[in-house]
Amino acid sequence: MVSLETPVCDFGIKAIDFTLPGVDGHTWSLQECMGEQGLLIMFICNHCPYVKAVQDRIVRDALELKQFGIETVAIMSNDPTDYPDDSFENMKLFAQRMNFSFPYLFDESQAIAKHYNAVCTPDFFGYNANFELQYRGRLDASRKETAPADTRRDLFEAMKLIAQTGQGPQDQIPSMGCSIKWK
Repeated sequence: MVSLETPVCDFGIKAIDFTLPGVDGHTWSLQECMGEQGLLIMFICNHCPYVKAVQDRIVRDALELKQFGIETVAIMSNDPTDYPDDSFENMKLFAQRMNFSFPYLFDESQAIAKHYNAVCTPDFFGYNANFELQYRGRLDASRKETAPADTRRDLFEAMKLIAQTGQGPQDQIPSMGCSIKWK
C-alpha cells in the first residue's frame, strides 16, 4: 500500500462530465449528480484503511450536506483484478451495508479518475453550482485511524461555505490515502 497526498486545489477548474454505472442499476451523469448549490465528488474504494477509518463520517457528512443543497457522488476507480474487495458486486454490498444516500459509481476504465487527476482513496473534489472546483482537501484529521469525535470537519465546513458563497476556503489541508490501483 502506497500512501499519497492530494495536490493543492486548482480553484475554478470545471468538473469533467462522466457517465458511469451505479450500484443501484442506474447509469449516472455529472448533471444528474449535481445539487442546487454544488457537488462533492469523492474517489473511494471498499478495501482502503483510510476510507474505512472515515466511512461513517462520509455517510454522515453526505446526508447533512443535502440540507445545504450539496449532493454527493462516490466513484470507485481501482482495478478489482488484484483487489477483489473492490469488485462491482462488493461495491453493491458495501453501499448497502453503509446505507449510502448517494450514488456509488464504477469507473472500470479508470478514465474518469485520470481526467480528474485523482491520486488516492479517499480523494475529495468540492464543486460549486457552476461546476467550478473549490475544494480539494481532507475530510478531517483522520488517517488510517479515525480522529477523535470532536475533530474539525474540514470537508463539511468547506462544502457548507461553498453552498453559501460559491467559494471554498483558501487554506486547505490535503487528503491522504492509499494510491489508486491502476491497471
